[in-house]
Amino acid sequence: MRVTQIIADLHVLDLPAAKGFYTDYLGLAVEEFNLGWVARYTSPETRVSLQVMTSDATAREDPVVSVKVDDVAAAYNQARQRGYEIVHPLTTEEWGVVRFFVRAPDGNVLNVVQDHE
Repeated sequence: MRVTQIIADLHVLDLPAAKGFYTDYLGLAVEEFNLGWVARYTSPETRVSLQVMTSDATAREDPVVSVKVDDVAAAYNQARQRGYEIVHPLTTEEWGVVRFFVRAPDGNVLNVVQDHE
């Protein structure tokens, strides 16, 4: 398993209100997606990304970062073998990703994700 990208997941109360700040002020002008509860904004120049979310639609807990990997099944198996707490099971989500949530030993919850092919 190889990590290909890490994206911060910032919690906000209002997605539309947050959009103006992150797109206008920070220049993250490309809205890669918006599911109504989570949206990703990216700089067209640097490709730096940030996700804002109100709360996760299918999981009990919200992640602090999304970690994109090239093999989510291998990442899931490694997490289980190491005894890490799986907060959200390995799931193919309707919006086109396969993911699970794992709790790091420090308590942070990570969304480990791969685009569904």
